[in-house]
Amino acid sequence: MKKCFLLACAVCAYGWVEAATVEISSPDKKLVVAVSDDGGRPSYTVSYDGVVFLEQSPLGLRTNVGDFAQGLALAEADFKSEAATVSYDMRSIKRSHVERQATQAVCPFTKDGKRVMDVVFHVSDNDVAFKYKVYPQRDRLCAVVTEEATGFRFPSGTTTFLCPQSKPMGGFARTSPSYETSYTVDDEMGKNGWGEGYSFPCLFRTGDKGWVLVSETGVDSRYCASRLLGHDGGLYTIGFPQEGEFNGNGTVAPGIVLPGETPWRTVTLGTTLAPIVETTVAFDVVEPIYEPSRPYEYGRGTWSWITGGDGSMNYDEQKRYVDFAAELGYESVLVDAWWDSRVGHEKMAELARYAASKGVGLYLWYNSNGYWNDAPQGPRGLMDRTPARRREMAWMRQAGIRGIKVDFIGSDKQETMRLYEDILCDANDYGILVIFHGCTLPRGWERMYPNFASAEAVLASENLNFSQGACDAEAFNATLHPFIRNTVGAMDFGGSTLNKRYNAEDAPDHGSRRVTSDVFALATAVLFQSPVQHFALTPSNLRTAPKWAMDFMKNVPSTWDDVRFIDGYPGKYVIMARRHGDKWYVAGVNAQDETVEVKVALPMFAAGQTVDSYEDDKQLKGSLVERKLDKNGQLKLSIPKNGGVVLVGD
Repeated sequence: MKKCFLLACAVCAYGWVEAATVEISSPDKKLVVAVSDDGGRPSYTVSYDGVVFLEQSPLGLRTNVGDFAQGLALAEADFKSEAATVSYDMRSIKRSHVERQATQAVCPFTKDGKRVMDVVFHVSDNDVAFKYKVYPQRDRLCAVVTEEATGFRFPSGTTTFLCPQSKPMGGFARTSPSYETSYTVDDEMGKNGWGEGYSFPCLFRTGDKGWVLVSETGVDSRYCASRLLGHDGGLYTIGFPQEGEFNGNGTVAPGIVLPGETPWRTVTLGTTLAPIVETTVAFDVVEPIYEPSRPYEYGRGTWSWITGGDGSMNYDEQKRYVDFAAELGYESVLVDAWWDSRVGHEKMAELARYAASKGVGLYLWYNSNGYWNDAPQGPRGLMDRTPARRREMAWMRQAGIRGIKVDFIGSDKQETMRLYEDILCDANDYGILVIFHGCTLPRGWERMYPNFASAEAVLASENLNFSQGACDAEAFNATLHPFIRNTVGAMDFGGSTLNKRYNAEDAPDHGSRRVTSDVFALATAVLFQSPVQHFALTPSNLRTAPKWAMDFMKNVPSTWDDVRFIDGYPGKYVIMARRHGDKWYVAGVNAQDETVEVKVALPMFAAGQTVDSYEDDKQLKGSLVERKLDKNGQLKLSIPKNGGVVLVGD
């Protein structure tokens, strides 16, 4: 740990003041955060290995009980810094056991001689997390945060990989924003998306210096979720939700008790993309809010809607998918919208009993509304109010339902965060896992809420069904998610189809056409991390798909013990590895016109080891062969456009 106090003179609206700076170093001493009160305005910079990644950026917030963004002094005498060890086990994230060293520091700020705010830092070797703690003001024990000054100022020449935030109450049945817009890649700074900023997480390339990922974590009912607003000069600031979200109900300014804390803002950086892909900071700095009511089971499942649509919602077809899941050795079936009117509760309980006899559990779809969307799909009006929700969950527990998928929650307001939390807490009381769809980004929720399984918050597989354009862009998007969306939380994508077209029987004359290969589908089953995976497979795949592909999909895990970045560039190609038990899976896909030819080091395998290789030729015809690493533990990979590769070995 490093403490450094630098004094200087500066002029601000409050006259001449002494500016103090403290430094917080990572355990390996390469990452340094410098916090200052220069001009009475709190700020910070972040450097790595002597190179500035974030230039002087503002800190602070404004409330209805005081302005804590200016006129402040850093109380260097009360600055505290100490070493800490973070250690925990989780089956639902990218690494089952996390153990890392960090430096924890408290930077106290005073106003008019009184301590009013702390900026609390957690700094590990490639991550910076910080939050605010606000103290009572005289007899005021609660406050409304009207604005955060928090910003991130990037060096000139930085390019961006960002997902524009959509305007509220737009899109299908007025369900936006739901984090389902297309990324802009390698774009210049100085923009603000479609006028409403950007959805987290946000990726930046600081020229040839390296990469920075900005996000947030630890959001619950005590605050709102945020977005990133773009400004001139390389500055991006925290933005609160939009007024029109949630049909205009609920405030955009979060209320907090005093003393009270905000969520964590996170910055992950490195000279390569490895720290971005491998970070666990979203979970390192949060704690469970409650204990699990039972041991929760994750796993793989089938899903009729992605190819069969609303027409597949009947008892017989869902029973067929239960049989299909059982034949694959999968653990669940996702029963989508309209089941309440087309199957009914009584028959659904019967289906759940039948599924249980096959070793298969059911996830049931629910509409979230309420007053905040016009989506007609049912069940409606059961998740928005506590009495109705708990009655429904009591029925689920009696029927043996494993989990729920709650859809169409288009808002980041504090009121909405309370809805998310209420659904999760009630579901835990009844032993039910929860997936969210048409929703916000999960922000540390795997660790905070033990029955949280996954969330969409991305342009997911349903869009491949909706349009040929989405199919044509499938590889491009697949090379983004491992570097951006999926870095900070489980991603419920629902893909890996082996159909040639998006229809139930894989008929050649209708439905959008998949342009990616079968090996690509296998690779995304590894690349996209979620402890519960409902794949877009169909019963017809048992007779139409290659046996090697179906055998792989029968055995691919959905939980992982470790992750490694190997090579790639967002929007071009990605190669990464995940470990389950003693077995490593190396997966790659390519979106570029030219074939990726790259020789990669694979330290997870032994030099000279033979591994199973699922690979494509130039015509995207896949096969399963054996490949042998050379004496240096390297292997040459060839991935054509829209193709993939998967290596499997112990």
